[in-house]
Amino acid sequence: METFAEHYQTMAATVLKCMPGADMELIDRAVEYAREKHKDQKRKDGSPYIIHPLAVAEIVAEMGLDTDAILGALLHDCIEDTDASHDDIAKLFGNTTAELVEGVTKLTRANFSSTEQEQMENLRKMFMAMSKDIRVVLIKIADRLHNMRTMQYQSPAKQVIKCRETMDIYAPLAHRLGMQKIKWELEDISLRYLQPEAYQEIMSYLTAHREQDEAFMRTIQNKISVRLSSVGIQNTTYGRIKHVYSIYRKMQAQGKSLDELYDLYAFRVIVDSMPDCYNVLGHVHDLFNLVPGRFKDYISTPKPNMYQSLHTTVIGSQGIPFEVQIRTWEMHETAEYGIAAHWKYKQHSGDGSEKDFEWVRRLLESQQDTDAEDYVHSLKIDMFDDEVFVFTPRGKIVSLPAGSTPIDFAYAIHSGVGNAMVGAKINNRIANIDAKLQNGDIVEILTAKTAKGPSRDWLTICKSNQARTKIKQWFKKEKREENILHGRASFESEMKRLQLPLTALADPELAQQLLKKLSFDNWDDMYAAIGYGGLTATKAVGRIRDDINRALKAQVTERIPQSLLRVSPDSQAVKQNRHGVNGVIVEDIDSCMIKFSKCCTPVPGDAIVGFITKGFGVSIHRADCPNAAHRDDPRQAARWVRVRWANADEQPFDTTLELDCITREGLLLDVATAMTTARIRVKELNGKDLPGGRSVFTVRFEVKNVAELNAVRNRLLNIPDVVGSRRGQN
Repeated sequence: METFAEHYQTMAATVLKCMPGADMELIDRAVEYAREKHKDQKRKDGSPYIIHPLAVAEIVAEMGLDTDAILGALLHDCIEDTDASHDDIAKLFGNTTAELVEGVTKLTRANFSSTEQEQMENLRKMFMAMSKDIRVVLIKIADRLHNMRTMQYQSPAKQVIKCRETMDIYAPLAHRLGMQKIKWELEDISLRYLQPEAYQEIMSYLTAHREQDEAFMRTIQNKISVRLSSVGIQNTTYGRIKHVYSIYRKMQAQGKSLDELYDLYAFRVIVDSMPDCYNVLGHVHDLFNLVPGRFKDYISTPKPNMYQSLHTTVIGSQGIPFEVQIRTWEMHETAEYGIAAHWKYKQHSGDGSEKDFEWVRRLLESQQDTDAEDYVHSLKIDMFDDEVFVFTPRGKIVSLPAGSTPIDFAYAIHSGVGNAMVGAKINNRIANIDAKLQNGDIVEILTAKTAKGPSRDWLTICKSNQARTKIKQWFKKEKREENILHGRASFESEMKRLQLPLTALADPELAQQLLKKLSFDNWDDMYAAIGYGGLTATKAVGRIRDDINRALKAQVTERIPQSLLRVSPDSQAVKQNRHGVNGVIVEDIDSCMIKFSKCCTPVPGDAIVGFITKGFGVSIHRADCPNAAHRDDPRQAARWVRVRWANADEQPFDTTLELDCITREGLLLDVATAMTTARIRVKELNGKDLPGGRSVFTVRFEVKNVAELNAVRNRLLNIPDVVGSRRGQN
């Protein structure tokens, strides 16, 4: 285990190397302050906690940031984990450092009602801090990087949670900021814990082929270097194997094994000037055969994260394709450290900073009228998806999420343009408003003063959250009465679908409780929100469904006839001749309607209980069903009765399994094949993709008993990339 002194020496050496002008006296004071504040705290590996701030400060120094940023890194956990305050740090190290520490400090989790809400609030705080000082998020990324480097000391469950969060938020954030080197490391470490078998397979393959790969790369590298030197172009050329996660994604996307992948190699040529970049490109195309359609010029059209390079894919004499990236040294610094390199070069000039952070403000604006789950989902689209670059008729470049339409383009120009849109031209030809834009398209929006505004259908057509937010704002402002009517119809339709009585909304006490749960003051405000798209009817009813059901059960005013609850103990003939209804016997009741609850889908072999409903007989629940958890409540105890499975010929029962999966092609077919092989009658099979390469499949099928259900469950769990299952709703 490395000591404090060793870590301090490494950090100090990095600071002096990367930041010769750093104030080491002030940095040393911050080290001692943090060491004193964290003196009673240990890391998971048993080392002193101060090792973590030192490591984060070293990463920040490698980025080339200034003294304030290093101080912020050293003190970033003091406010959250010690008795230090913002004022204490401001007094000792300056207000700028205190603001950086405050910005990095995490929010207290106990104040949030859901994972989505917690995630949204943390992201909101991060982006607000970024809009004030970009160094906040750079320190935050450095903090996460060191935590990932020491992930082996966390529990397996914590490893999965943190790695999934890193893949969903921090790696894409590093990409959006242009910090490719850090992005690759975050992705590779995450893959190691999320897909350990795939990670080890790739690492073993690369180790076994290392000599062969290095020989190939030396050959190509020498060929390029010799040619460029012979024509007087100063260059640094080197090759590398693409990082592990990039290889894993190629395997998944192309459905190929490692042996079948060819484009594993990438070469970089770094030169002194931009004209040299284009000269190098000509020589590379002369030396090797160009792969058509694989050339990209990010120098003349930089990415939004300021990345610049020429990319071309070529094939050498051995028939192996490889990528060549050509850039200047300043472009290389930006490619490695992104916005941090920009800070290093231009922190005092103020050149372009407003434009560089425009996307941060757009993300903050999109928080208006959006609930937590929708915001986090759309955030990932706007911020983390691949971009498409299109042009206005005057040649201005507009960056949009891949898959965007003319609607997204119109609202990216101005909300007034979008609201007045009546059509569009792409490359000077009339196009549908739902046409997918491609890189290099020239887009012209056709407007009219008589336009009636956006259509509700546009909400499902547009791709960017910016467009969706502005459309919702228009409907919210201009069409309140129409929104109320539209929202009421959708809400009542969803209530009827779930067999919930609309009369429940008329109870003043219950209505107040439900509106509080929904965060609205009155029903019209909620209907309006559904009408303009700020909330869906499905989510609204889903949030209050359990409250309505509980209220209905608690408000039972009529006495349940004793004849329904119990028969005479002397009625032996009834007991002897009693038989099951739908395979279930209700204790002490001779004959009644039976229905199986859809909340838990019980099957023979499950422990079950029965609930006497109003007008629907006895509803059968699994004993562990959440809706049966309060059956000892005196207010409804009389309506819960004992039931058991009848000893009769087994008949099929509907049940549902939800499968947690890792997304891949052919998985749905594998699930269907497994069910067919098991001779199970499937009534419904569907799936949906989730962020981060995950999917959920829902399978509704027939089984005769719980033993058969468990056999089916085990068969499904043996399918590769099916990682979990649970009983679902029918």
